[in-house]
Amino acid sequence: MFLIFIGVILLIAGFAINTPALQISTFSRPVKIAGVVVILLGALSSAVIQIDPGQVGVQALFGNVKERTLPSGLSVVNPLVEVREFDIKTQNYTMSGITDEGNKGGDDAIRALSADGLEVTIDLTVLYRIIPSEAPAIYRELGVDYRDVIVRPIARTRIRDLAANYEAVSLYSSKREEFQGKIFNAIEVDFKKRGLVLEQLLVRNITLPESVKKAIESKINAEQDAQKMQFVLQKEKQEAERKRVEAQGIADYQRIITSTLTKGLLEYEAIKAQKEIAISPNAKVIITSGKTPVILGGN
Repeated sequence: MFLIFIGVILLIAGFAINTPALQISTFSRPVKIAGVVVILLGALSSAVIQIDPGQVGVQALFGNVKERTLPSGLSVVNPLVEVREFDIKTQNYTMSGITDEGNKGGDDAIRALSADGLEVTIDLTVLYRIIPSEAPAIYRELGVDYRDVIVRPIARTRIRDLAANYEAVSLYSSKREEFQGKIFNAIEVDFKKRGLVLEQLLVRNITLPESVKKAIESKINAEQDAQKMQFVLQKEKQEAERKRVEAQGIADYQRIITSTLTKGLLEYEAIKAQKEIAISPNAKVIITSGKTPVILGGN
C-alpha cells in the first residue's frame, strides 16, 4: 500500500508539472511513467501475500471481513485488502501466583471460595488452539485480543463457579482430579462456541489458607505418631511372645531332665566325676565318704 501511495503522488506530480510555462515541464512524462511503475510494483507486492507456517490469514476490505481464510504459503489477494494473521498452533495461557510466571505480571492466580467458605488460590494453565475456519468470526466478533476477551475470563469464571461446590480440603486432595475434569468440560463447551478448541487444562497448584494447612499438618503428625505407637506396641507384643516361648522351652527342658534322672544314674555320674578328679594333675588330696568328694590343696 505504501508503494501505491507513493506512485499516486508521483502521478499527480507529473500531471501538475505538465505546464509549458514551467521549466521542469520536460520532466512531466518521466514522472508520470515512474508513478505508474511504482503503482504497478506496489499493487503486485500487495497482491502476493506470504502466510507463515502455523498461521492462517484473515482478509478485511474496508472493514468487511471475508469468510475465506488464507492458508500458509503464498496467496494472491486484492491489493486493497488488509490481511491479519492468526496463530492456529497450540497456545497456552497461564494464571499463576508466582510473579512473572503467568501471562500477566504479578500475582495472577485465581482466588475462589470453597463450599465451606474458605478462600483457595489456584494456579492454572489452559492449552488451546483456534479452529482455522473460525478465524474470520473471531476477528470480526472478538478482535486480535481474543485471549483477554475469551480465554482468561471464561477460565476464571468457571473455576470460581465450580470451586463453590467443593470443600477446600477436598479440592486439595481427594477431589482434585474430579474438579479438574469438570472445569475442562465446562470450559470446552464455552470455547467451542467461540471458535476455540480446548486441548488440555492443567491445575498446577491449589493453595489452602494457612490455618487449614496447619490443621492438616497437625492431623498428619497425629496419624504418624499413632502409627509409630502401634508399631512399638506390636514390637513389644512380639518380644513378650518370644520370652514366653523361651520360658516355656526352658520349663519343658527341665521337666524332661527331671523325669529322666534316677539314683543309679546320679551315682554313675558321680563315679565318673571322681575318676576324672583323681587323674587330674591339679588334685592333691581327695577325701570322700562315698558321696561328693572334697579336694584339698592344688597347684
